Amino acid sequence: MLTSLQVRNFAIIDQVDVVFASGMTVLTGETGAGKSILVDALALVLGERGSAGLVREGAERAEICAEFDISKHKPASAWLAEQALDMDDACVLRRVIGADGRSRAFINGSTATLQSLATLGALLLDIHGQHFHQSLGRREVQRDLLDHFGKLTEQRNTVAAAWTSWHELAAELTSLEEDDADRASRIDLLEFQLDELEVLDLKADELNELRAERKKLHYSGRIADGVAEALQLIFEADPDNAHRLLAKAQQSLQPLGEFDKNLAAAVALLSESVIQVAEAADQLQRCADNLDADPARRDWIEERLDAVQSIARKHRIEPEALGDLRERIAQQLDDLRNAKQRGEQLEERVAKAWGDYESQARILSKGRQQAAKKLSAAVTAAMADLGMPGGVFEVTLKPRAAADARAWGLEDAEYLISANPGQRPMPLTKVASGGELSRMSLSIQVIASDGSAIPTMIFDEVDSGVGGSVAEMVGRRLRELADRRQVLCVTHLPQVASQAGQHLRVNKITDGKSTRTTVTVLKKDERIEELARMLGGVEITKRTRDHAAEMLGKVGGVRKKRKRNAG
Repeated sequence: MLTSLQVRNFAIIDQVDVVFASGMTVLTGETGAGKSILVDALALVLGERGSAGLVREGAERAEICAEFDISKHKPASAWLAEQALDMDDACVLRRVIGADGRSRAFINGSTATLQSLATLGALLLDIHGQHFHQSLGRREVQRDLLDHFGKLTEQRNTVAAAWTSWHELAAELTSLEEDDADRASRIDLLEFQLDELEVLDLKADELNELRAERKKLHYSGRIADGVAEALQLIFEADPDNAHRLLAKAQQSLQPLGEFDKNLAAAVALLSESVIQVAEAADQLQRCADNLDADPARRDWIEERLDAVQSIARKHRIEPEALGDLRERIAQQLDDLRNAKQRGEQLEERVAKAWGDYESQARILSKGRQQAAKKLSAAVTAAMADLGMPGGVFEVTLKPRAAADARAWGLEDAEYLISANPGQRPMPLTKVASGGELSRMSLSIQVIASDGSAIPTMIFDEVDSGVGGSVAEMVGRRLRELADRRQVLCVTHLPQVASQAGQHLRVNKITDGKSTRTTVTVLKKDERIEELARMLGGVEITKRTRDHAAEMLGKVGGVRKKRKRNAG
């Protein structure tokens, strides 16, 4: 449940801190005081899009923080644990929007995406807006309410996943079939390209070897001169070459090494030098022997490199990538040559995916049929309390053709209503008046919410268009719903406000320069005064206050009676 809400610099709100109770809480106040702004703040902290226009004039940023107790809410706890964001039994959501429009979100102190906020928020809280009745005529809204009521959301998600799998495979098969006409010419082109690469037959690391050899041949004259000169200096010159001089020095010092340790070390180094010079001379001789300045070899290397560069340029790639290209073209050819076989396999996969979708969709359809009967009966029973005695509410399911199957299943839901006895049920939006539509919308929302696992429900002025005894029945239904979950209700109706266990008054204070909103938890006497205002308008009389006190006392008596019955 929602335990607290802190709002800073949001719209006309300067600073508001609210602690919520369990059960039913109402928010009342004059029109424009900011009641729905609190709901908007909650929607924002649950992942809705925001903008710089929501930041209070003159402030650097707006900040909303909502804390939830999830000790008894396994879905939210499991989601947080899966994301490594769990924090005992609490869940703290925070949203910051800068005056520059930049937004940041946090879950239990860790940075989060708006999508994460929305996913978690959908598990924690459900907001029913004041204009919901205007969208009740839409098929998708009717279908969503039915699935919500029947606890079918998880099965519908399974159906949607199965439909997506089938749709993607079907699209792939269609694309494959459309490509048949181009396949032959594509195979011809790829075969030509592959033949060209196979004739070239470029080996791994051949390019580096060719370039190194070309460089060696290019400088072969300088290399030969250098090698000959070095051989003369270190080994071949007579009588004074490096090898002979070092050997002579080593022989002169050899007998003296036993008299001086430092001299012995020098003799050892000279011995190594003699050996190393001899080895260097051998290596230089091998280089001289291997030098090949054959012009024919040089021409062949140039032609080979030109051929490689030409084909690489044709494919607009670097020469080093020709080996990978050869493999890719060979794979593409295999794929095209095996396209018929792949098409047959794909057809089998499409058929299987459709079977999986249809199987899951039929499970969903069965659940919807059962939910439709229950929702029809529940709303019909509630219509008498809503000022429509003898009325009938009916949920019908209209099957879709297989070609028109969608991610949501094999049928559409349609709500029918007969507001008066003897009338044939007709589509809701065609026969219901504005007031009837508001009453039906509220009743359907309350009844559908009763089957939800979401612990907190918010009803934002959904009781517009009702009054009198109907308003009292609406309040009772909301109070009954609050026995099983937390209910927050923004209302202008005293009949609804009197049913709550917690009453918050929202005030707008203006000093001529600025406007700010405050929220006050009302005590019993203050509640009577607020209900009297809602009942009587500008002038509040003793009679009005007595009526307000009577409303509260009547609700209190009902609560005591229900507690005794429960005990």
